[in-house]
Amino acid sequence: MKKILFLTVLLTAATAFADEAKNEWQNTTLSDATIKKIQDGSYQYKMCVSAEMQKPVYREQGSRQATEAIIKQCEAVLSKMRDIYLAEKVPEVLADRHLKQMRLQTTRNVLQSMMFDEAARKSGQ
Repeated sequence: MKKILFLTVLLTAATAFADEAKNEWQNTTLSDATIKKIQDGSYQYKMCVSAEMQKPVYREQGSRQATEAIIKQCEAVLSKMRDIYLAEKVPEVLADRHLKQMRLQTTRNVLQSMMFDEAARKSGQ
């Protein structure tokens, strides 16, 4: 009885490891021109955010509301980057994950900067 149970567990484990190999991430190859386009898109996004942050209208708002408005203004640049990914046949999941990561990191940086500016203005009053 113990031998049958042991063999059953062993066979189940072997099939589980076989499924793991199928789920491995396969490397995609992007051309140098595509990588350059993605880097340019990333630069354009950061420049858009930087230009929006310089506008005086955001100084009157709270830091969180200003950050949300700034990120929404530059969302069109990210959609262009998504189009580049999809044209290169990168899976949508990977493209969206990268863009989400970029958006979140930029949002954190903008919020930190806006909170710092707001605190500096309030302390100077």
